[in-house]
Amino acid sequence: MKINAIVFGATGMVGEGVLMEALKHEQVESMLVIGRRSCKVSHPKLKEIIHHDFYNFSSLKDQLKGYNACFFCLGVSSVGMKEAEYTHITYDLTMHVAATLSKLNPDMTFCYVSGDGTDSTEHGRLMWARVKGKTENDLSNLPFKAIYLFRPGLMKPMKGQKNVKAIFKIVAWPYLLLKFLFPNRVCKLQEVGLAMIRVSLDGFPKRVLGNRDITSIAKMSN
Repeated sequence: MKINAIVFGATGMVGEGVLMEALKHEQVESMLVIGRRSCKVSHPKLKEIIHHDFYNFSSLKDQLKGYNACFFCLGVSSVGMKEAEYTHITYDLTMHVAATLSKLNPDMTFCYVSGDGTDSTEHGRLMWARVKGKTENDLSNLPFKAIYLFRPGLMKPMKGQKNVKAIFKIVAWPYLLLKFLFPNRVCKLQEVGLAMIRVSLDGFPKRVLGNRDITSIAKMSN
């Protein structure tokens, strides 16, 4: 089996890292990046579509067919946002994309990046965690072949990345110490990409994947 995947969020840090890892993986046959602006990557495996309305994919339906994986890495910070605004961007947009893809590609494995601390109960104090939790819960009800909910914490970026937030640049140099002190809170972005590829190929018994799971699954790819 070869992976033919759609990637959302390739102009952000997580999506960029996942794309970099996927393009060099021998079991990945093709990648389709959907974005509002170009990811500025050229590769024989890569096709890119610039699309501005993520709440309407009617014009792209034929181009979205024939894929067996989706790596959904799109996300925004909740800082300064009201809950309704954050919900519209995080929940509504994600569910529209996922619902569209589940109809077009029922054999697809959908990998969604939420984050460490996501609240599956939907009733916690943190607004972003509640919204992410609801998104995870409702994604799980869609008719995909499989869905995996990635909850990375602090991530060590990959060498050569351009879209890296300041806090993650700081993580890079003391990574081994942080991994030793907080093994449940950190992982490598390379491991996120490898884990997405591995669960898309072989599946995994757990749906919700924390930092330890991500690291463990990534090692299976070596």
